[in-house]
Amino acid sequence: MNPRRMLEFANLQQKFKKNHPKVFPFLKAASEKALQDGSIIEISVTTPEGKMMRTNLKVKPEDLEIVEQLKQMRNQR
Repeated sequence: MNPRRMLEFANLQQKFKKNHPKVFPFLKAASEKALQDGSIIEISVTTPEGKMMRTNLKVKPEDLEIVEQLKQMRNQR
């Protein structure tokens, strides 16, 4: 990723954090305390009209490796 795009990404991330301050602390807590092999992650979206979309995934060891790599990448910037 080039430096300009990294700066744009950082700015967008800060805007998102400002708009939704609970999301990143939740993700951090979940990754540190609950994310393990066999955990289920469920994501749902409810439209203003009340329609719901939902999916889930079962965490695999490979997923945990990816999460760890992402954490390391985040700490290197």
